[in-house]
Amino acid sequence: TCHHDCPDSCGWHVSVHDGVAVQLRGNPAHPYSTGELCPKVNRFLDRVYSPDRITTPLRRVGAKGEGRFEPITWDDALGEIADRFRAIIATDGPGAIMPFVSAGNQGLLALLFGDRFWNRLGAIELTGALCGAVAGAGSASTYGTGKGLDPSELRHSKLILLWGTNTRLTNRHLWPVIEAARADGAQVIVIDPIRTITAESADWFVQPLPGTDVALMLGMMHVLVRDQLVDTEWVEAHTTGFDELREHVAGWTPQVAGAACGLDPADVERLARLYGTIRPAAIRTLIGAEHHEHGAMFFRTLTCLPALVGAWRDRGGGYARSVGVWSNAIVDSAALMGPSLATAPRRALPMVRLGELLTDPTLDTPVRALVVIAANPLVVVPNAELVRQGLERDDLFTVVHEQFLTDTARYADIVLPATTHIESIDVVPSWGHLHVGWNEPAIAPVGQSVSNTELHRRLAGAMGFTEPSLFDDDLTVARQALPDVDVDALRRDGWVTAPYPADGRPFGDGVFPTASGKVELRSELLGALGRPELPTYEPARESLNGDADLVARFPFALLTPKRHTRFLNSSYSHLPKHGPLEGSPYVELVAADAERLGLVDGGRARVWNDRAELELTVQVTDRLRPGVVAIPWGWWRDQHGGATANALTNDALTDWGGGVAYSSTLVAVTPA
Repeated sequence: TCHHDCPDSCGWHVSVHDGVAVQLRGNPAHPYSTGELCPKVNRFLDRVYSPDRITTPLRRVGAKGEGRFEPITWDDALGEIADRFRAIIATDGPGAIMPFVSAGNQGLLALLFGDRFWNRLGAIELTGALCGAVAGAGSASTYGTGKGLDPSELRHSKLILLWGTNTRLTNRHLWPVIEAARADGAQVIVIDPIRTITAESADWFVQPLPGTDVALMLGMMHVLVRDQLVDTEWVEAHTTGFDELREHVAGWTPQVAGAACGLDPADVERLARLYGTIRPAAIRTLIGAEHHEHGAMFFRTLTCLPALVGAWRDRGGGYARSVGVWSNAIVDSAALMGPSLATAPRRALPMVRLGELLTDPTLDTPVRALVVIAANPLVVVPNAELVRQGLERDDLFTVVHEQFLTDTARYADIVLPATTHIESIDVVPSWGHLHVGWNEPAIAPVGQSVSNTELHRRLAGAMGFTEPSLFDDDLTVARQALPDVDVDALRRDGWVTAPYPADGRPFGDGVFPTASGKVELRSELLGALGRPELPTYEPARESLNGDADLVARFPFALLTPKRHTRFLNSSYSHLPKHGPLEGSPYVELVAADAERLGLVDGGRARVWNDRAELELTVQVTDRLRPGVVAIPWGWWRDQHGGATANALTNDALTDWGGGVAYSSTLVAVTPA
């Protein structure tokens, strides 16, 4: 099962001859991907057998960032790590050691088993997340849960709003479901600040300014109330706070909402009336919209819309986001992570502020050691130049477990070789469908590479720990993680499906796991936390509607979308048959802005703010609004002169949920 941070979690078959993988193809029996693989992974074996792959432990012999290493043995590497950890613990305590684990591998064992070791060690516990947590927190403030509609149920919809999601690029196996619904008469509307390939395939494209979606939603609510399109019976039976919400949106006329969003008021009217009159109506979104300062409020407000029109009555109606939460019914995360191994509460620090945590001289206890697993923070973390400054510290001991010498690995003191997914056992959940997949190793580990689970077993041994659960083998851990699943059958069949209502309606009974048992259009819980009780639009502090002086200095809103088809996040961009086909990083802007700035297509532009500056090739486009620029992300800085989009992005925390406001970023642009 494909392990990438992608909603599709496709099924794979690997053919092996004399211990060598010779072909990787899609599994035609897989219930979701049905044999198709995307261009990102259909050359996966190039990655497995790349001559640039790390296959032995390495010790740095050059300056940090220079990328010069010498091979060493596993015993030497583990001995050095254990000695440094013990020395740090003796002077600063285990709370000076930071594991930074991200979603380079979404397997349950790869992501979570290591927590047993870190709990036993007492290391830093990173809170929040680069992706996903904000959307879940915003949804839960309305519904009491992150659960929503299975996206496959869009097959039954007659109106589909794809809000802030580029489905054809980033969720390609869902697109045939949408096309089947459209063949049966469904209308597809895309709402996005960028004219994506999905927008080009829609029946109607609506393009609000970045970060203004909540204003559009409030304008829709105004029209629904004004034109008596609210499902009064359902609202009275299954929601709380409608009277307060009705008064709250009274001033959000289409004119007011349109002005905030940069839209024609007639488009606000049309969108609301379509949503209020066509059934079943479904809203599909993913995580892109959470990357604004008020990202949680986006999801909080969006989840109110299906309640107002009674969309949860209908099969194919409601709101679809990540469905990974449905897997919680069969996955025992605590059994995987071993919280009882912790002898004291771990020091909690925000994951998304990595640059600050590595460079802040006022921290009571500085971070003295960093262990990076399944992540390339110099490409994927915001304010990446500050991260780089932290990695350059002479007193920071850095260990990276990797397959290739990434931008981040170049700053490591010790690099440890990691297996690819076809070399290790794992159980892979999905956040795009309900099937939890098995992953069977097809080949033995290449060279001296080890899986994430084996890495942590070796670290535990090197530290002299003796708790038996730290050394459980992978099959034992899989059985612990899936206590009510026949793991032997899962291993044989390839997947198991998480429980979901047979009639396709997750809230068909109108009961929600909130304190009231209803949809909370007004949330007293948010009020108690100092947040607005009602859906509320606030411009971001760093936005086109924010501080006047900041906007004068940096007049462009920056978006950093995924546009490439052959690499995913920071994976594959370095491989010969992936990276060159995607070219180099570039900055997109519309013709009017380019002409005003004296820029031409193919020319060079300087893009900068107070965090960093980049020099990039110009692409004149019609995909954006005036005043908005885009730099697609994912390329490694080492290969492109330091041109990493996230060097510019905002590392401010989101309103709640512990996420990060990548897309609430301002920049200036001039000819280079």
